[in-house]
Amino acid sequence: MTARKLFGTDGIRGRANVPPMTPELALRLGRAITLVARAGKTRPPRVVIGKDTRLSGYMLETALAAGICAMGGRVLLSGPIPTPAVANLTQSMRADAGVVISASHNPFADNGIKIFGPDGFKLPDADEAAIEQLLAGDDLDGGGFTGERVGRAERIDDATGRYVVFAKSTFPKELTLDGLRIVVDAAHGAAYRVAPEVFTELGADVTALGCRPNGRNINRDCGALHPEHVVKEVRRKKAALGIALDGDADRVIVVDEHGEIVDGDAVMAICATRALAAGRLAKGTLVATVMSNMGLDRAMKRAGGHLVRTAVGDRYVVEEMRASGYNLGGEQSGHLVFLDHATTGDGIVAALQVLAIAVREQRPLSELASLLARVPQVLDSETFPRRRPLGEMPELSRGIAAAEARLGDEGRLLVRWSGTEPKLRVMLEGPDVSELRALSAELLAAARRDLGAAGAEG
Repeated sequence: MTARKLFGTDGIRGRANVPPMTPELALRLGRAITLVARAGKTRPPRVVIGKDTRLSGYMLETALAAGICAMGGRVLLSGPIPTPAVANLTQSMRADAGVVISASHNPFADNGIKIFGPDGFKLPDADEAAIEQLLAGDDLDGGGFTGERVGRAERIDDATGRYVVFAKSTFPKELTLDGLRIVVDAAHGAAYRVAPEVFTELGADVTALGCRPNGRNINRDCGALHPEHVVKEVRRKKAALGIALDGDADRVIVVDEHGEIVDGDAVMAICATRALAAGRLAKGTLVATVMSNMGLDRAMKRAGGHLVRTAVGDRYVVEEMRASGYNLGGEQSGHLVFLDHATTGDGIVAALQVLAIAVREQRPLSELASLLARVPQVLDSETFPRRRPLGEMPELSRGIAAAEARLGDEGRLLVRWSGTEPKLRVMLEGPDVSELRALSAELLAAARRDLGAAGAEG
């Protein structure tokens, strides 16, 4: 398989109108997607395109649609809508592919493109590599359709309504949110319409934040990246719960009634232990990444379940879930996948599952989240002029071995390079924070000696 150069862990991403995130690439990508989707079919391929609220979304949407139409495809435009909504529409409308134009939690000047297959799941690495081969070759040059075979684009007028109905269907029919005061921050992003509507229609008294996008304010001092605004409003309104989404609404940070942040690890602990007790957690196993706190392992063990870890990235969580038959997984960052309901992370659906537990048990979120006893964690990073495989860094390797010996069974260590830049990331967990900080400093110093570089704080 050819290595992927354009596609990262979550599609193609970069500064809008700067290579690779240009309309020229988007047009070729539209052609490539359609060519792949056409294989073995006699009818024109159908491709759903959704986006968040970035100004550059218009530019990339138009270019993608042009590429698809040039190859005889039919484009279904949903307009601004959450990433999981595109996955759901792709599957429910029997489309051949779904494309999301979004850079998720990145600043507005960035943008990205990620692709879903007809089953609503993100394309596997091999399929993305095959698309990259097409983009790099000359098979897309010429050979477009003419006359009556040119494709067309049309709007899905009820796209937001379809998603609202779907999201509400994941909340137990015998429950309501009547009288519950909730704060919802949509980050001026893709969920600015649907998020308040979902919770309001289920009966909640909703205070909406981050629901006035102007193309430039997505993720800016709001949403999951800046939950302090939800924290402040929850305390001011004396709300039962706060919900902070990111720009494309595939992740969520929840805030309890005291204004304390409840991250993805705590949400997974709450939902997994209840599903386990009810016999609904497939194989008694939760899937998380290597970044999740050791406290999550311990919470699952106390409940009689298991935790399986994957590489960082919700796509790898989903791949493990599908390969092994698990139905619940996610990331500490708030990407939470309830495979019984959705094919990808969905911040609104995740929040609804937490609310269902709180309503059914009549317990505040702070009490529910207390079951996760966190192990102290230290996260550090440093940027270097270049990267080198960890196995070729002897000073760092010796430092890692020494740190692991000192931590023993009471702690955990993870050292990895960032997937997008020469930034070395260090994560340590253990009972003594001062020791963790000292170990982190030693490891980064060892990396500097290996690379002969001063580095820069990340």
